[in-house]
Amino acid sequence: MAKRDYYEVLGVSKSVTEGDLKKAYRRLAMKHHPDRNPDSEEAEIKFKEAKEAYEVLSDAEKRATYDQFGHAAFEGGSAGRGGAGGFGGGAGAGGFGDIFGDMFGDIFGGGAGGGRQRQRRGADLRYNLSLSLEEAVKGTEVNITVPRMSDCGTCSGSGAKPGSSPSQCGTCNGQGQVRIQQGFFSVQQACPQCHGSGSVVTDPCNDCHGQGRIKDNRKLSVKVPAGVDEGDQIRLSGEGESAGGGGVSGDLYVSVSLKEHPIFTREGVDLHCNVPIAYSVLALGGELEVPTLEGRAKLKVPAGTQSGNVFRLRGKGVKNVRDASFIGDLYCAVDVETPVNLTKRQKELLQELDDTIREGGRKHNPQNSSWSDKIKSFLDDLVT
Repeated sequence: MAKRDYYEVLGVSKSVTEGDLKKAYRRLAMKHHPDRNPDSEEAEIKFKEAKEAYEVLSDAEKRATYDQFGHAAFEGGSAGRGGAGGFGGGAGAGGFGDIFGDMFGDIFGGGAGGGRQRQRRGADLRYNLSLSLEEAVKGTEVNITVPRMSDCGTCSGSGAKPGSSPSQCGTCNGQGQVRIQQGFFSVQQACPQCHGSGSVVTDPCNDCHGQGRIKDNRKLSVKVPAGVDEGDQIRLSGEGESAGGGGVSGDLYVSVSLKEHPIFTREGVDLHCNVPIAYSVLALGGELEVPTLEGRAKLKVPAGTQSGNVFRLRGKGVKNVRDASFIGDLYCAVDVETPVNLTKRQKELLQELDDTIREGGRKHNPQNSSWSDKIKSFLDDLVT
């Protein structure tokens, strides 16, 4: 049975943030956990499915690989830290303490057991990359410049003046968290003095004024895989904004948009185009030259072809970004072109042709005759 898309499993979009991804997983994990559904095989399957999806998408490198290659990137190996098939039921699958522990950690600043310091993370950034259809289909490498907050080069992101270093926060004793009594509950939250870093800057850097970050224009080279489509995202791990103070930088999401093409429109891996054609070719048949992304191709038009008929050229579309062996098709719709600026003699010839065709009636114009019959029947019914 084919695996479902990991984003679909968790009910999130490809641009989901780390926090929303975790929330979506916890919701499904608590709903389908074997401890809550001891006799439900379906719940156990959904729990394992959600856990596998989260283990891939929560890991920056694995998520980037999955976004580019899909499930094929993990065939023959484990998808997550415990392996795609390494999930057990009951207590072995992870008890509710794990789920609620992480939940309280996010709300109050620490784990349910207390005492752990969370590393700060910089903001994720998004860059809109506009590509031509040819670039998206064949793949390319582009240079971009991204404005962002980067680690200060003078203090290496510490915020402290060179020769000095941040000192331990006296409020939380370097833990980054303080414990607060709220009624019957004793909970933890980020230290208000050091904002969870565990240290304070007493002698700030002159360049970043103790922030550990400065404005910067980052130049990057982005490899665009063949077959990307409108709305696809390329994730560059660690190329987002700096967190400062020794934290982890966020990620950069390069979002693809496609420029309008003068000939083709794209639908997934298929291409579409309209080809103007003389009515004489439609009537008599002939050979038509049509464009493809690889050059020119010949198209045989049978006699009696109607305007609007669509011809399919197999394998002349776009390679699938996750499976290069699968290539879409090109669909060419033929549109009759009405001749203009006719000479007197040409008009006479057309009139003669029209007269002889009309004499043939249904033999030459089956669609027109059928249409006339329908109109007559409709109007007769109105009268009666």
